[in-house]
Amino acid sequence: MKTPSQSATSLKTLISHAISDMEVTHAEYQEIINLAHDDGVIDKEEKVLLSQFQEMISNGTVKRVRG
Repeated sequence: MKTPSQSATSLKTLISHAISDMEVTHAEYQEIINLAHDDGVIDKEEKVLLSQFQEMISNGTVKRVRG
């Protein structure tokens, strides 16, 4: 099995931290998006993480809040 890229591992950590309280601020959201695009490539693992994160926002599991 292929080891996830360093950027995917960092993205997973950042997303986990952001959703730990079931809320994500604009700054946290922007940091996640910036990290995903930082190396110029969104690999398979990053796509999956971003998709799951976006689904949690879409279905209300995680709320976007000001802050």
